[in-house]
Amino acid sequence: MNFPTTQDGLYINGEWLAGDQPLRVINPATEALLTTVYGGDEHAVDQALAAATQAFGPWSSTSGAERGALLRRIAAGVRDARERLMHVQSSNNGKPLFEAAIDVDDVVATFEYYAGLAEELDVRQDSPLALPSDDFSARIRREPCGVVGLIVPWNFPMVTTAWKLAPALAAGCCVVLKPSEVTPLPELELASIIAGCGLPDGVFNLVCGTGLAVGAPLASDPRVAKISFTGSNAVGVQVMQRAAETVKGVSLELGGKSSLLVLADADLDLAVELACGGGFFNAGQMCSATTRVLVADELADEFLQRLKSRAEAIRVADPFDPDVEMGALVNQAQYQRVLGHIDRGLSAGATLVCGGQRPAHLSRGFFLQPTLFTNVPLDSALWCEEIFGPVLCVRSFSSQAEAIALANDSRFGLVASVVSRDAEAAGKVADALQAGLVWINAPQVIFPQAAWGGYKQSSLGRELGPWGLAAFQEIKHVIRAV
Repeated sequence: MNFPTTQDGLYINGEWLAGDQPLRVINPATEALLTTVYGGDEHAVDQALAAATQAFGPWSSTSGAERGALLRRIAAGVRDARERLMHVQSSNNGKPLFEAAIDVDDVVATFEYYAGLAEELDVRQDSPLALPSDDFSARIRREPCGVVGLIVPWNFPMVTTAWKLAPALAAGCCVVLKPSEVTPLPELELASIIAGCGLPDGVFNLVCGTGLAVGAPLASDPRVAKISFTGSNAVGVQVMQRAAETVKGVSLELGGKSSLLVLADADLDLAVELACGGGFFNAGQMCSATTRVLVADELADEFLQRLKSRAEAIRVADPFDPDVEMGALVNQAQYQRVLGHIDRGLSAGATLVCGGQRPAHLSRGFFLQPTLFTNVPLDSALWCEEIFGPVLCVRSFSSQAEAIALANDSRFGLVASVVSRDAEAAGKVADALQAGLVWINAPQVIFPQAAWGGYKQSSLGRELGPWGLAAFQEIKHVIRAV
């Protein structure tokens, strides 16, 4: 599809504006320039926050039913634009078109889910609270926390935005959104849909730009009541430090180094498919990637042989190739970063089973073969750090206790997967894993009704489900003498 030569990168107080900070947007599959987005800096953030602050009073006073109706309108707008959004997503991010379709459907489902929760708020408001004394009565109010800043990453444009934006609007908050400077185009398309859905001016604002120019002033501004950030741990620490200057609320969804545990009675065909899905979906650029594959000793040799064959058969290609299974990494910097991890893993003594290079049939684009390692030292970055690329490490274990210990031996705790024919055993292993979400014999399916977030350094707070809505609410108790 064709993109305009330049695009406005600011949507503030109901108007599209061109900033003065150019952002070159590249197609990762072709390395060609898609467009230049003109975003902003701290001055644009100031304008957006002024608009959001002014709009907050009237918007926070609307009913849940009114907000729910607007969220349903946004969902319908996204559904109607599905094909275009898929193509923009694939062009800017490099993911296959079938993955982009999953993303768009997730956005629709998320807005519809929070529309329903918004509509329930009116009934729940001022619900009574039982007290131990008949001399007093009490009621509970759930009120929007205020103006919120949302900072989203490049690996799932629109999706992560919906996970934050839909509950924020449902709660009655006003929003300033900062998209990733790497993938602003899907967010601009989503913003255009939102702009046509009847939200009052200033309720939703978007400022494209870099982390230093936009994210930093957004996180530190005293007008922001809450920052919700998804991205790397290093940047998450910086966001939290800036937010601390004004003691604002913070939600962080950060890294992961998750495990897939293949127990001794596992279905090997299923285990191989789940390993490939958990490691190579979105070219491995997922905080939830299960890149540490732990296999029972008695299955290890056959599993590795099957996994190698399946990985080598994966069709790496342009996102619009009808036979594509895995697309490109998002940009040159990420491509080089992953190659650097592979080189350091080899230097540390790990054994490369397959992959690790550019596919021979692709001379341009940020493409990498699905990559498998064994014999990875437990103290190496390849085993301990988030790679954010299509790189799996396979290790065998002799007991379930050993597998659980290996899986939990991490500073992260986002997700995990278990493969076993024994439902009771799989359930016990899942209960022992230090992770916010565990799949058993299932792909990494995510529902807006279930919480998203993890233990340890993977998260602060939870997204999705009713917990995602509560993240943008304050609780007020009103106690009266009777």
